[in-house]
Amino acid sequence: MKLRQLLIYCLCLVVGAMFADAAAAERRVALIVGNSAYKNASTLSNTINDATAIAALFKSIGFEVVISRNDLGVVEFKRTVREFLITAENADMAVVYYAGHGIEISGTNYLIPVDARLSRDYDVEDEAISLDRIIWALQPVRRLRLILLDACRDNPFAAKLRSAGRTPARGGLAKLDEVGADTLVAYAAKAGSISYDGDGVNSPYAIALLRHLAEPDVDIRITLGRVRDAVIAMTGGRQEPFIYGSLGGATISLVPNTTRVAPAPPVAAAPAPPPASVPTPPKPVVVSPAPAPPTVNAMVPKPPLPAQAAPQTVDPCVRDEARLARLRANPAPEEIVNFQREVACARLRPQVQRLFESFAGDTALPSGGNPAPQTVPKQQAQNESVRSEDTCARDIARLLSMRAEPTLEAITKFEKDLGCERLRSQLRRLRESVTP
Repeated sequence: MKLRQLLIYCLCLVVGAMFADAAAAERRVALIVGNSAYKNASTLSNTINDATAIAALFKSIGFEVVISRNDLGVVEFKRTVREFLITAENADMAVVYYAGHGIEISGTNYLIPVDARLSRDYDVEDEAISLDRIIWALQPVRRLRLILLDACRDNPFAAKLRSAGRTPARGGLAKLDEVGADTLVAYAAKAGSISYDGDGVNSPYAIALLRHLAEPDVDIRITLGRVRDAVIAMTGGRQEPFIYGSLGGATISLVPNTTRVAPAPPVAAAPAPPPASVPTPPKPVVVSPAPAPPTVNAMVPKPPLPAQAAPQTVDPCVRDEARLARLRANPAPEEIVNFQREVACARLRPQVQRLFESFAGDTALPSGGNPAPQTVPKQQAQNESVRSEDTCARDIARLLSMRAEPTLEAITKFEKDLGCERLRSQLRRLRESVTP
């Protein structure tokens, strides 16, 4: 009986190890597209910031391949989708994120390249990328196909296309009736409604994704539900994200926790006492055991103790890099202060400290983007009043945009062009925050 229980316990350990290895070997890929500089439609202010931050997030959580493209024309867009189709053929999990213009014509949704020319309804087949094409491209993916669309804006071509026969929707995308198994398509706003760009460097939908997508071991359906709640809260109920598709009963998360707790062994029954070698008296006779071995039980091998839960194996640097990327994309002084206290990755502490310092000076900007009140010497105040408010407003906007994806080259150029001197210390600290 004991041997059988030990064999069952060992089998459980082997099966658990096999599942852990399978989770660790899971292949995850992502395609990120941000379109902003439209030639024949309105330019979008923060789609590049959104796409850049989302791409950095997927890299930080260990996706094997992250293809990131911005401002794609018709030909480049179609080639990129074809390239990703090949990349995703043997993947367990594939994610597509698109930020840009999207339109709906007669129930079909289209993503719009930056050089699209749409004057008749039939132009859309040649000038745009249908959402069905993206869904079809992900069919070889084995476990999860996820499409995130921050494209539910006003249709900039509605006036041109209305007279062509098929009336396009004024804003938003159409609902999806057929999506396919193991596929989720998440809209930034439910069908027929529009999404908002927000007042900061990222849209409300992108901010919510950056907050929740990197949470380990959380089912993707729960994650997207939290994204929905966050967007509704940020927009005062004006924008409600929506999800189409279905998954099975297993938990599927973008950041799986590969730590497995060994199953507890079956509880062994107490061994029966050895039969007495003398006739049974009216009362039990207690026979004293020999000095060695001390007891009968001591000669029976004890089953292994239940394994304790293994410590979290997620690399703290991976987690902190994702958090740092989110804060750069959507800087909030209060969150930066908390992060400065909680950062666990030693090599990131100087960058977090410098990011904190870029907000902590006398000229620090609050999360809303307006200069904080400050006390300066009288002569400095007089000098500041002479400077053009337009110049400072322009430099403030440029600094906020640069925080989303700071590079040494861009910061160095900005330092040469800077016209608002009160921002120079912040810009210097921002440069230091990206220097390892």
